[in-house]
Formats: sequence, structure tokens, C-alpha cells
Amino acid sequence: MSESRTTPNASPEEAAADSPTTPAGPGSWDTRSEEVLAESALTTASHPASVPAVKGKARKPGGRRGGVDPVKALMHRHRELCEQAVDPLEIAAGLEAHGVTDRTAARFRHRDVFSLAEEMYARAERDEEPVPAASAPDLSATGPQVPVGWPVFALLPGAVCAMAVAALDLTSGSAKLFAGMVGALAVGIALKVALRQGPLRVLGRQVPATRMWTGFLLVYALVGEGLLGGILAGGPEGPWPLHTAPLLGLALAVAPGSWCARIFAVQSARTLAASRGLDDFAAAVRPLLGGAFAVFLAVLTGLLLASGAVLGEEARGVGPAVALGALLLLARLLEVHGFPDAGALMLGAACAGEVLALATALGGRLPGFGFLSAPVEAVAGAWGPGAVPVLICGGAAAVLLAHAMRRLTRASAHAEVVR
Repeated sequence: MSESRTTPNASPEEAAADSPTTPAGPGSWDTRSEEVLAESALTTASHPASVPAVKGKARKPGGRRGGVDPVKALMHRHRELCEQAVDPLEIAAGLEAHGVTDRTAARFRHRDVFSLAEEMYARAERDEEPVPAASAPDLSATGPQVPVGWPVFALLPGAVCAMAVAALDLTSGSAKLFAGMVGALAVGIALKVALRQGPLRVLGRQVPATRMWTGFLLVYALVGEGLLGGILAGGPEGPWPLHTAPLLGLALAVAPGSWCARIFAVQSARTLAASRGLDDFAAAVRPLLGGAFAVFLAVLTGLLLASGAVLGEEARGVGPAVALGALLLLARLLEVHGFPDAGALMLGAACAGEVLALATALGGRLPGFGFLSAPVEAVAGAWGPGAVPVLICGGAAAVLLAHAMRRLTRASAHAEVVR
């Protein structure tokens, strides 16, 4: 019998608040919570009559000698997970999502979470008919399922954007405005199809504001640098210059971004199948994520340089577009793996930073408020107006990369892979 964790004079509300419950979020439990979980299971297991059997199982007395069966209590706590799991890996990912670590597994007489999940899976299906091998494909070798022909869909945004840019160069006046509007609509539709029919599709919860933030950042990549430069020069005067090369490079980068996401998902699934501990899995997946991200940045830089050379813009706008592409990919990866809030927050922060830069540049014109535009003028004077979005989007991308290294290296982030 474990020691009581409430004082003799504790009220019922305090006792209820101190009792172990199912975690409300994906974050890990602290050390005390792990002890409460393990000791609660041991305490419950010492009273077999108080633990209902898993659905579809007849309770058998003497299932484990000694009268203490902590694993059965844990199975009851995660009964739905045990019933619906198709293999032990899914149970391991679910346990980790609920805060069970290798240290917690040791209190259940197992060396790690994967070993604990294997016993829970074996005992949950003990009295059921065996599932044919054909109905449970080995996703550890192929990764999550994606629609057939997704590589073709991934090429659509780049192809459509190239045609839209060509139409802008070949038209003038009102025809150019019409071509720009139709081209923007066509690129948006192509991008939506590519994202929904490829490795970057989101099957879980989404944050609606993400689309609005993304659209604003893309518009700033098109006109923001010229607008900010005009404001700092005392204008703007006349139409703002359009920088189409960054948008063309970003559209072309959808295909390599999809491939990097696919490779990361497949390799992570294989690593999860071969891992024997959560720490081992995290250590193996971390270089995978870093490598895929580095490859994407290298390919994106090459595409931006090629787009600038073809359109006559040279290397102008490459830095801001690289920072923006990194931010968009990391936000999408987190959203794909079930963490949409962080990406939406950083995208919104980047939008707010760029709006603030334009507002302070304008506000500095007011008498006595020149100090407002001093930071933006200092950055633009040293490295050009393009340095402002580089610092803003690059800083947001750095924060997301650190967050992704923590979130996407957890087994629970790849639960859909083993599902």
C-alpha cells in the first residue's frame, strides 16, 4: 500500500486535486507526477476487485502471481488505446503523449516505454482472434500514407507561378493588373492542392489564422522591401517595385519541401520501429530533422538564385525569401505532426514585426518622433531594407527550429506514422 499524499486534515477538494488524472496536454509530467502515476497503479493493482477488465476480456484470477499487477491498472487507465492499437509502437507513442517516460516504465518493472507497450499490447489482444497480416501493413518501411501522384501535385505551384510571372512581364496597364489577380488566384489554388495531396497535408487540428499570416508574409515578400525603401527615402513615389523572383523561388521550393517532409516522416517511422527507448529515438531523429531542414535551405537558396538570374533581379531578395521559406516549412511541419499553435504564433509574430517596421518608419516623420524610425533606419542603412525581414523571419524561424527539435523528436509526434 503506497503512502497517502494528502494530510489527515485535507479537504475532499484538495484530495481530489492531488489525485492522479489523465493529462490534459501533450507536455511531459514532472517527477512527482510520474511517482503518483506509478504508485497509483500499484495501489490499485493490490485490490484486483476494484480494477475492471479491459473491454472484451474476461477477468481471470491469478493472472499474475503475487497479487500486484501494476500493468493491468495502467491498461485500464489507457483502455481505449490498448483496444484500438494495431501494434506496440502505437501504444508506446500514446503513453509518451500522456507523459509516461522510461523512468515511469521502470516503476512498472520494465526497462523502457517500448517494453511496457509490448506487454500491454500482448495482453490486450490475448483473447482476440489474430489479425491477418494483410490487414496491418508495415508502415515502418513506407511511412504515413500519402495520395498517389503527390510528386506531380508538388510541382504545380512552381509551374503555375512561373506562368503568372511570365504573364506579368508580357502585359502592361490594366491588363497587367488583371493578369496579376488571376495569377495570384491560380497560384493559391495550386498551392492548396499541393499541400492537401502530399506529405505536407494536415490531418489534425489547424489554426485558421495561419493562412492569413502566410498570405501577408508572401505579399510583403513581393512589395515590402520596395515599400520600406521608398518610405525611408521620403516616399514612396509612384508604383511600388514588385520583386517576383522571391515568390517564384518559394513556389518552386514546394516540391523539395514536400520531399524533405516525406523523407523525414519515413526515416522517423523506421527509427521508431527499431528504437528501444524514448531517448534513443530522440537522439536518432534529431539529426534527421536537422539534415532535412538543411537540405531544404540549400535547395531553396539555389532556386532563388536561379529565379533572380532568369528574371534579371540577381540576388536581390534572396535573404528574406530564405528566412521566410524556413519559417513556413517549420510551421507546416509542426502543424502536420499535431503542433499547430507554435507555428501560428510565430507566423503572427513575424507579421506583427513587419507591420511594426513599416509603421515606425512612417511614424518617424512626425515632428519630435524621429526616434521611432531610428532602429529601422540603422538596420536598413547598414544592410539594406531587405535586412529587416531577414531579422524578423529569421528570428521567428530560429525559435521554431528549437521548438521543433524538442517536439518532433518525440515518439508521440509520429503516432500517425505507426497508426
